[in-house]
Amino acid sequence: MTDQAVDTGGARRSAPAATDDRFLGRTRELKELRADIERAGLDTIAGRKAPRARVLLIAGRPGSGRTALAGELVRQVAAGYPDGVLRARLAEPDGTPVPVERTARDLLAALRLPTPAGAAADDLTHALRTALAERRMLLLLDDAPGAEEVDVLLPDNSDCLAVAVSDGPLTGISDVRPCTLGGLDTKSAVELLTRYTGSVRITVDPRSAESLVEVCQAQPAALALAGGWLAARPQAAVSDLAKRLHAEADDGAALPRVFRFVHDQLPDRSARILRLLSLAPAGLVDPHTASSLAGCSVDTARVTLDELVRLALLHPVVSPLPQYVVPGCLHPLLRTLAESQERAGELQLARARMLERTVRLLQSCRAITETDNPQAREKLQALPRELRFPTPRAAEDWLRIRRPALLAAARAAVADGELDTLARRLMAQLVKAMVAHLGTQAAAPDLYGIHRLVLDVARRRELPREQAAALLNLGDLDAQTGRTTDALVRYRSALDAGRRANDPYATGRAMESVGGAYQELGDYDRAADWFGRALAERLARDERTEAARLYGRIAGAHTYAGRYGEALRNWRAAVSGHRKNGDVAAQARALSELARVQEYAGRPEESLRTCQEAVEWARRAEDGRLQAALQLRLADTLERLGDSAAASLHRSAAERMLSGEPLGPAGPPDLDSDPEHGANAYEIRSASGED
Repeated sequence: MTDQAVDTGGARRSAPAATDDRFLGRTRELKELRADIERAGLDTIAGRKAPRARVLLIAGRPGSGRTALAGELVRQVAAGYPDGVLRARLAEPDGTPVPVERTARDLLAALRLPTPAGAAADDLTHALRTALAERRMLLLLDDAPGAEEVDVLLPDNSDCLAVAVSDGPLTGISDVRPCTLGGLDTKSAVELLTRYTGSVRITVDPRSAESLVEVCQAQPAALALAGGWLAARPQAAVSDLAKRLHAEADDGAALPRVFRFVHDQLPDRSARILRLLSLAPAGLVDPHTASSLAGCSVDTARVTLDELVRLALLHPVVSPLPQYVVPGCLHPLLRTLAESQERAGELQLARARMLERTVRLLQSCRAITETDNPQAREKLQALPRELRFPTPRAAEDWLRIRRPALLAAARAAVADGELDTLARRLMAQLVKAMVAHLGTQAAAPDLYGIHRLVLDVARRRELPREQAAALLNLGDLDAQTGRTTDALVRYRSALDAGRRANDPYATGRAMESVGGAYQELGDYDRAADWFGRALAERLARDERTEAARLYGRIAGAHTYAGRYGEALRNWRAAVSGHRKNGDVAAQARALSELARVQEYAGRPEESLRTCQEAVEWARRAEDGRLQAALQLRLADTLERLGDSAAASLHRSAAERMLSGEPLGPAGPPDLDSDPEHGANAYEIRSASGED
């Protein structure tokens, strides 16, 4: 998993504009940390095997180089951990702790392990600890807000090592000795400046360089900003900058002082864009984000972002697409500046522009997959050129790369509470784009979180129709991951919301889903009852296709309960309904199920005739897979009736059909399963119909 938590403080990470990114200084700290790895722990001294992974803590202010030091330590010792390195950032750019559930899910995904949608935090952390119990791995936990967030992720395996980065001590975790960072040594600090300014300007005035290091308190982040400012002004002397910063010196930290100076020297447009980047979701920025926040063109935004990178005010992210990250140590400073120099209404308007741009990009991302839809093509062509993707693959790549920022944008929009209409549109389009490019199953964990956000907004705004839609979607995802009881609760709540909204689709869908949940739980009487209620709703609205399908679901429940008479009656009604609707394929499948129940009921001759009729309808439907499966069923029935020769003929026919049609990994259809209760029986709907 890529660590996108970039802390400006550190020689490696804090010099994006420099050509040499070798790690500087911290020799003593690295030596102490490596010695601490080998140090006998308290359990070892007491003669016990350490029950958990050792934790090394690197503590310091943001901007002190703590993340860079942690990264260098991990690089140096990684060879001793053959199963690799896991990285996670435990706090948002504004300092809000990342939910443990999300961190554990990301770490499991990095290990290529399943992360069931909607799984509880305890289940996910248990799965993570179980996975790490047999591995020798390094964990780099950046921006840890406290001991609790680290402790819950620690593997019960002393062969693993956790390197945590935090502001202060992790009180509550035993046997942790912090490595507390101050400034760089003078030699390393001057060398860091040299990487930006070149050697000549430092060599001709070494005392001024040392003076500049002093006013920056040898903090890597402050030195990087000073070096970037000097690099952008080749005629400026190091002594001039040192004097100007000394004149503004106070008793506070160096980083805010240097940052304010650099910010105030920026052109007005660049300074405003920089301030507004504090609104970027998860601190991740691309040209479209900057463009929409500032209300400027994408080209202007791209030029400005590159300028900010050269000034060490922004860091590029290694990515196939232009993407940048706001340094964590600068985020609170940017937010304070934005709140003091921008009107509240302007900040809200910037957020709205960013969300609107994101919605349109998601619309474009989804529309390019609908190549056979003239309306989608027309809508795509109506978008500005910079919002269109050249190919479906390019759209999918954008969606995957921007996924963390897109999910963060949805969370931030819902938390804002003042932009709920835009938040609803954003989440609806995000669901559609993910389903179109990734598929429902692959995107299920993200979809679960989005639907929960939709539910929050729907409850806050008292929107029962959207409550029903979100509850149905959540219920489906619960059911798919085996949490049937939880799904049943969701479906009943969706039914109540659908009735309040007077939404016949949601009401009927919820009734059917309640029946499906009871069937999964083995309560076939209640399942048949709820399917019957849903059927009555469909018949009252003259929805014949859905009614015919529901007859089949009722028949399936009765079959599971062993009530073959009721099952036969409902399957016949399903066959009749599909025939009237002209659905030949559905009629063939219903006949095949009717034949199966007839066989269960001890009527092999009737089953044989029904199965032969089903074969004929399957042939008309050109469903070769179903024909082959029915031929095999005919063979089994004839075998039981004592006609081995005929049975052999039907098996041969089935083999010929199967050999002439590649079946893929799924194999032939299983006619002994419930054909009306598949994983894709219901559509995953977004919370809003707006497009």
